[in-house]
Amino acid sequence: MSPSRTRVALLGATGSIGTQTLDVLREAGDAFELVSIAGGQRLAELGAIAKEFNVRNVGVVSDRDAEELKRLTGSDVDIVVGAKGLSELATSGDVIVNAVVGFAGLPVTLSALAAGKRLALANKESLIAAAPLVQQVRDTPGASILPIDSEHCAIYQCLAGSTNVGHPDVRMIHLTASGGPFRGKTKEQLARVSKLEALQHPTWSMGPKITIDSSTLMNKGLEVLEASALFGIEAPRVDVVVHPQSIVHSMVEYVDGAVIAQLSLPDMRLPIAYCLGAPVRLDQGWGRMDFHASLRLDFEAPDREAFPALELAYEAARLGGAAPAWLSAANEIAVEAFLNDQISWSRIAEIVAAVLELYVACELSTMDELFDNDATARRLAHGMVTA
Repeated sequence: MSPSRTRVALLGATGSIGTQTLDVLREAGDAFELVSIAGGQRLAELGAIAKEFNVRNVGVVSDRDAEELKRLTGSDVDIVVGAKGLSELATSGDVIVNAVVGFAGLPVTLSALAAGKRLALANKESLIAAAPLVQQVRDTPGASILPIDSEHCAIYQCLAGSTNVGHPDVRMIHLTASGGPFRGKTKEQLARVSKLEALQHPTWSMGPKITIDSSTLMNKGLEVLEASALFGIEAPRVDVVVHPQSIVHSMVEYVDGAVIAQLSLPDMRLPIAYCLGAPVRLDQGWGRMDFHASLRLDFEAPDREAFPALELAYEAARLGGAAPAWLSAANEIAVEAFLNDQISWSRIAEIVAAVLELYVACELSTMDELFDNDATARRLAHGMVTA
C-alpha cells in the first residue's frame, strides 16, 4: 500500500449514499483504499463490495448475518457485529463515511470524532439528536466534520470566507429545498396522497426514509437543525427556500448584501467527492454544468400550512435540550409506520407534533439521558400509531 493513499471506512455501504461513494472511489483509482464497510440486510451486495475492493473489515447487524456473510465471502474477512462493531470500524480509516440510516448512526459519529478522524457525515439524525454530546468530542485533536448533505456541503464551501466564531458577518443561511413530490399541493390534496406518490422524488435518488422526509419537508427541518449545530448559527438565521431545479444547493447571505451560492447539477457524488478529497478537489466532474445552455432558477417560499413538519423543527430548536432528539425519534417511528401502511401521509407530522407537545425540558449531558429521551419519544409515537 502506498503511504499517500487515503484510507476510507464506509459505514452504510449498501444504501444510496454508500453506493454513490463507491462510484467516487472507483473513479479515483489508487488515491483511496477502502479498508472497512458495514451494511444492513443486503448481505449479498455487502459481500460483493468486500470482494471488489478487497475489504477485510466488515460490519453487520447480527450474529446470524455474520454467519451468512462469512459463507458469501470466505474466511479472509474479519466480521464485527452491531453497534459495538460499528464503533470499532469508525476508527479504522483516515476518513469515516457515516451513511448509516437514522439514530443507529450515532455510535459512528461519536467514535470517529473521539478518535480524531475526519467524519464525512451523511447521517443527520445522529448530529441532530445528540448535538450536545457531539459537541463534546468535536474538539478532539484531528477531528473534523465535513457534511455530505448537498445543502450543508454547499454551506461549508460558501462559508470559506467567514472565519469568526458564530459567523457574525453572516446575515442568513438559505437552505434550498426541491419541494419534494408534493410541491404546490394544498393541505386538502395532501390528505389523499399515496405511499407510491410520496416515494417519487422529482430530482434526487435517495433511500425511502429520506425520500418520505423530503415529501413532508421534515428533511428540510432536520437540515435546519443540522446547519445550526454544524456551523454554530442559531436556527432563526437558517432560512428555507424552495428551489425546484435543485441546482443552487444553498446560499450564504453576508451582512454587506453579498450572497455566495454553490451550484451544480443534482448529483450526490459531488459532495461525497468533496468530503473525501478536501482540501483537494477531485478531478471527476460530477454535476458539471453547461452554462452555454439555457438555465432557469426559480425560488419561492415553502407552504408552512400544507407542510407543518418544517415549523416543528424550528419549534424543537426553540425548545432546545433534548427536543430535537424527540423530534427525530418520533419522526422515525411515524415514517416507518407510513411505509408499513399503518398511517396516512398527513398523520406523520400530526404524530410528531403530538409527541413534541409532551416534551419535558431536559438538557442532554450524557448518553444515558439521550437514550432515555429517545426511548420515551419512540414509545409515545408508537402509542399514537397504534391508537
